[in-house]
Amino acid sequence: MEDIAATAEVSPASAYNHFASKHTLIGHVYAPYVTALVDQADQDRERGRDLIDALKDQVSALTRMTARNHGLTTAFWFALNDYAGGRPAGPPEPGDPDDPRVLAPIPATVLGLVSDGQGSGEFRSYPEAGDVAGTIANMLLIRAVNRPHEPPERTAELLLTAMFGLLKPALLLDAERPFSGAR
Repeated sequence: MEDIAATAEVSPASAYNHFASKHTLIGHVYAPYVTALVDQADQDRERGRDLIDALKDQVSALTRMTARNHGLTTAFWFALNDYAGGRPAGPPEPGDPDDPRVLAPIPATVLGLVSDGQGSGEFRSYPEAGDVAGTIANMLLIRAVNRPHEPPERTAELLLTAMFGLLKPALLLDAERPFSGAR
């Protein structure tokens, strides 16, 4: 809690008194990183940006963000698991003010883009956008925690290969590693 309070630039006492739990505090500290990426995805959608390019950039930005903020990302991952483990199974309750999954919704960074692609027929409709976004978010966090020294470009390549293998397998047919240049 002390490390998280320092990251939030508050005293540990303030952190303990102001937030309902360590889960809530971590969610609030991590939220600005995620919100910036969700905002970028929304702008890309509004501008009608190519969905494949937008998703490549989103996934690359996610992997850079988790690499730069490894300690906080690890704390966030543990908070997600600890919080969710004490709740009934299933997705987060949208209005839960203490759930770090609601406060910093990593799946939302790609959800709208995937949904748009499925709606237009550019991407396969199965698995559903929410399942794809959740899978990518989980893979991102697991890689960040379990492979702290992995370059973000390598993580991005893996995530993009998995995501487009689900959404648009034809992208993977022309090259052995079509996303090896992900940045």
